[in-house]
Formats: sequence, C-alpha cells, structure tokens
Amino acid sequence: MSTITNYQEEVVNQAQVRRATVEFINIVNDLWYDKSIELVLFRNPLVDKRSGEVLNLINYAKEFVAKPISIQDALEIARAIKSIDLPASKLDIGKLAYEYHLLEQENLDKVDFVQNQLKDATEASSFEPKDVVLYGFGRIGRLLARELSSKMGKGSQLRLRAVVTRGKIDQSVLEKRASLLRVDSVHGDFLGTVQVDADNNALIINGTTVHMISAAQPEDIDYTTYGIQDALIIDNTGAFRDGEALQRHLTPKGASKVLLTAPAKGVPNIVHGVNHLENNPDNIAVFSAASCTTNAITPVLKVLEDNFGIKKGHLETIHAYTNDQNLVDNMHKKYRRGRAAALNMVITETGAGKAVSKALPVLEGKLTSSAIRVPVPNGSLAILNLQLNSNVTADSVNAIMKKYALEGDLVEQIQYSLCNELVSSDIIGTTAPSIFDSKATIADENSVVIYVWYDNEYGYSHQVMRLAKHIAKVRRYTYY
Repeated sequence: MSTITNYQEEVVNQAQVRRATVEFINIVNDLWYDKSIELVLFRNPLVDKRSGEVLNLINYAKEFVAKPISIQDALEIARAIKSIDLPASKLDIGKLAYEYHLLEQENLDKVDFVQNQLKDATEASSFEPKDVVLYGFGRIGRLLARELSSKMGKGSQLRLRAVVTRGKIDQSVLEKRASLLRVDSVHGDFLGTVQVDADNNALIINGTTVHMISAAQPEDIDYTTYGIQDALIIDNTGAFRDGEALQRHLTPKGASKVLLTAPAKGVPNIVHGVNHLENNPDNIAVFSAASCTTNAITPVLKVLEDNFGIKKGHLETIHAYTNDQNLVDNMHKKYRRGRAAALNMVITETGAGKAVSKALPVLEGKLTSSAIRVPVPNGSLAILNLQLNSNVTADSVNAIMKKYALEGDLVEQIQYSLCNELVSSDIIGTTAPSIFDSKATIADENSVVIYVWYDNEYGYSHQVMRLAKHIAKVRRYTYY
C-alpha cells in the first residue's frame, strides 16, 4: 500500500475521531446541564473541554492503564449513561472504560454493563443545596468563585451567594473585582461571564447574582438580608487562625459553618481523602483545609506509611512565590521574605512537616521540613527524602502509587505522571493536589526520594471544594 493511500486513510480516520469527540463533548455537557451528572476521565474534568484536550486525556488514559481505550469507547459509554436514569452524580468514564476492557467480552452490551456498574447509584441519598459565602477575594477566593460558578450546574450542591471584602464598594471597585475574576495572569481567562450590577452592589456571574458585601468584621453582617440562609463561610483571608477567632463568623444571622483555607489551631485540620471522615460536620462547625503543601504531601505519605511504614524523613518544598513576599526589596516582618520575590530564591520556614501529623498522627515527630520560595508565580514541588521500615525499589514504590491513583480513597488526590519532561508550568490547572512524578523516584534499600508536584492555587482550591461539599453534606454519588 502506498504512502499516499495510508495518508488518505489517516485523514479519514482523524475526521471520524474528531466527529466522535464532538458528539462525546455534547453528551458530557448535556448530562451536566440537564441531569447534574458530571463525567470525568481519571478525575480530569471534561465539562467545557475542547476536542484536543479530550483526545489528549484519552491518550493519557490509554497509557496509564495499559488498555486500548479510545474515544469511541468513551462515546459509547457516555451514550449508555445518557440512556439510563441516574441521580446527580460524578462518574469516571475512564474507570468505566478500563473495567469494560478488563471483562474482555467484546459483545457485552454497554448499557447493561453501565447499569450493572452503577447499580448502587439508585441508593444515593438526596440533599438540599448549600449557600456559600466567600470571606475574602484574593488568589484562592477568586479561584473558588470561578469553580463554584462553573460547577453550579442546576444549583443542586454549592451555591455562591456573596463575597465579603473590606473597604467601600462602588462602581469602580466592582469593575476592578470583575476584571480580576475575568482574567488571570496564571490561570487564563474565566470561561464564563461576569457583569457588574452597581445598583445592587453585586456581580452577575454566569447569570446568577453574587452580592458584594463590605464589612470590617464578621459580626457586622446579617446574611439573611441578602436572602442567604444556613451558609457555609469559606474564609480565605488568613486573618483568623484559631478556633475562637473563626467562631466570629458564626455570629451573623444566616451562617452555620466555617471553612478556613489555611492551617488553624484549635479546629480540625483536614486533608480531604485522608482524614475528612474522622470529623462529622453534624457535630463540628469550624474546619481548616490545612495548607497547599500539606494537601500535596499527606496523601502520598499515607500511601507510603500504609504500605511500607515511615521511620523518619525530611521534606523540602520548592514553592512558588506568594503575595506575602515583596515585589522589590523592602521591609518585611520576616527575614528574607523582604527580598524581591521574582528575582531570588528565598529560604523560608514551613510548618508542613509538623502539620502532616494533624491528619496522620502516626507521623508525629518523624518529619522535618524547610522551604525555598522560587521565582515562579505558581506551581510548586515537594521533595520527600524518607527512610522506610522495609526495603523498596523505584519500581515497587511507583507500582503502589499507581494503584492508589487508579482505585481507592485517594484517587481524587493523587495523579500519577508518566511524563519524561514534566516541569512546573505543566502542572498548572491540575485538580489533584498531588502529582506524583514517577520518572523521578529514587530508591536504595530502605531509603526513597520522591518528587511531588502541586498547583498550590488550583489543586488546593479543588481540595477546598471537596471539603466544602463534605461539610455542607452535598456530596453526590461518585464512581471512581
């Protein structure tokens, strides 16, 4: 067969693949907006994705599970999901395709297969949607606003109702707030609409009203005047860092739960996926989502502890610079952080080593930690240098980490990277808080060095969202 004939076949084939991808994307979006059923591909979001992004995820899935998963497989399973009656849910179509290939029954009807795999979905409990107020509108606050608005669907889970900031609110301030929400130098444009309603001191985000409230302190607010009831307050200011101070958020009318997006004293510090089930939101009103670094390393450390045991170790985090540092050399309350953030590597402290033990008490006193802030605006790396209780190889460590990334309680937290060329900019926009770099693992008898990448803004924000859904008790049926 000639090269020309082969090329013509490739052209026809790629057109068929693109057509199947477009149909798949349409079904994904129909399921989300019509039925509140969200499809993901090995935890990677699919809603509002383009054809090229979907096909790249399919290629990753094929390599990840070593099965010939294709867009046609994903399309046929998506059609099957659309044809059956399911409650609001979050379904991993990559896992379903993988399991279908494991059966090795080519003639098995996909509708029957999907119905069998999702038979427990009919037992999913119903719940009421939860109002959410963002207290603060900085880096994490705006990312949460984007995700809450983008994932609103039919409004059956978390509903963003208001944002609280300090200072006056007028037309100019609202325009600036709206602009910062629309565009972002790191994460790109918001894939939605943001309009200003100056008459009502509000932003209209994707067609829904979000009140902009000015308050010097939490006690000054009555949320019920805005039609907000029983709200979850997500504090991303970092101004209140202990249980007593955070309780102030519960003083206003209309607030019932508090979630801090930073480590805190005197309240449960939660890494979702690791210890969230140990703290019942029926009995607890105030929670902490810990830090981005703690969320990155704790899932990986749990896997290692559960399978090999950890004697001791050291954590070094190579962290993107943050707003707490100076743009140019100037006075700062902490040494070194006063030096220009975008021009220097800056040694600083981190409490992540000790903070891990709040989620994993078995590691109390076993880890030391330090940090270096580096001149990148986002995307960080944790290097874990550990002594284990048993001898390991790089392959054995990678194999167990891949297993946990594929199945179990930590599939949302650990993404297993197969890339030989992974660098910090590649992981920006990753929803998992831990990206395990399988190509970088080093092992020698009972010593292991592991590299864990993390988007310290976007990945962390998704952990906050997961914990918020747990606290609000609006977690849908999931199939991972």
